[in-house]
Amino acid sequence: MKIKLVAGSFLVVLVATGSSLAGQAQNNCGCGLGTMLWGSKADGSILSQTMQATTNGLFGNQTFGITSGTLGCEQPESIGADDRTFAYVRDNMDGLARDIAVGEGEYLETLSELLAVPEGAMAAFAGNLQKNFSQIFVTGEESAAVILERIVVAAG
Repeated sequence: MKIKLVAGSFLVVLVATGSSLAGQAQNNCGCGLGTMLWGSKADGSILSQTMQATTNGLFGNQTFGITSGTLGCEQPESIGADDRTFAYVRDNMDGLARDIAVGEGEYLETLSELLAVPEGAMAAFAGNLQKNFSQIFVTGEESAAVILERIVVAAG
């Protein structure tokens, strides 16, 4: 008896959810082989999205698509640059603080390379950071993430 009650409740929820989603016409599946194969219907139906998600899941292709910029996925502009930059700032906070304070130095040059600052803009980059030193290093206790965010804002 309990099984019938639970199954009936599940069926009611499923039908209610399905009917409320039917008019939404959205695609929750992103990119990948499944979206390429089944997304052309573009009706956003539960069946279409289920086929897309199942195909993407079976072939595990979304990561490949994102990394390679294929299968309808867009490749990030700089793969891993944010992680490398964060690690650099985290590991070199003292040297960066000294270089930013004086407006030049190896730590600052390396940071500008990681942030892809054009060679001709290095002087302006260093000058902006030096001018905003007190806004970047406020207490001296900030995390690397906070410092990096402030550097990006100060660099303009």
